[in-house]
Amino acid sequence: MTKKTSKYPKEFLNYVHSIANKRAKIVIEHILLHGFITTEDLENTYGYNHPPRAARDVRETGIPLETFKVKSKDGKSIAAYRFGDITQLRVNRVYGRITFSKDFKKDLFDLQNGKCAVCNGKFADRYLQVDHRVSYEVGGDIVETRNIADFMLLCGPCNRAKSWSCEHCDNWQNAQNTDLCLQCYWGNPLNYSHIALKDVRRLDLQWESDEVKNYDAIKIIADSKNIELPEFVKQLLKVPEE
Repeated sequence: MTKKTSKYPKEFLNYVHSIANKRAKIVIEHILLHGFITTEDLENTYGYNHPPRAARDVRETGIPLETFKVKSKDGKSIAAYRFGDITQLRVNRVYGRITFSKDFKKDLFDLQNGKCAVCNGKFADRYLQVDHRVSYEVGGDIVETRNIADFMLLCGPCNRAKSWSCEHCDNWQNAQNTDLCLQCYWGNPLNYSHIALKDVRRLDLQWESDEVKNYDAIKIIADSKNIELPEFVKQLLKVPEE
């Protein structure tokens, strides 16, 4: 046993060594050997083009990770990961996410009329992904109490946008308060009070079929005024002051 691994309790080491997920295992073994792993290590040494996904794999097993900043070889500030408070280990997640049945996804698809819960775009079933309203890393996944109201379908771009926002949220990284997640846009797009704890409001609009001509007309006017389209739409929707 090395000096680095000897500082961890035997029970913790037994647990982390039991993880089977390949990416998670690589991150864990590297941290045990070196104390932390950087995004540079993940990209250059292990060939992972999306380092946060590898770190997320570890968190999904219930092992707490801290994100901090270090300098890369060329002096740039990059992210690094190390074990967090190991007393917060969640051993019931060793097997990772539980898969969803086709019937479960179909029920969600019918409930949302085949639309993404965030952008409201209509998609074929294969382009929509089952998403936990409360991020898996915060709320876990207990199949016995699975409730369809705890999930929604998202298109790929919206799911990736949610992942990025959640991974940079202080609640996701530290407190992991499920109530805060449900008050967030990414947990409840139709009724929320914040986006990743920030006082921000968001409206995703999509024009389809005959509506496209309206979008084109608005864009032409915005371009003629040299105003970015989102800002121009906000100006159109602005409530006049009394």
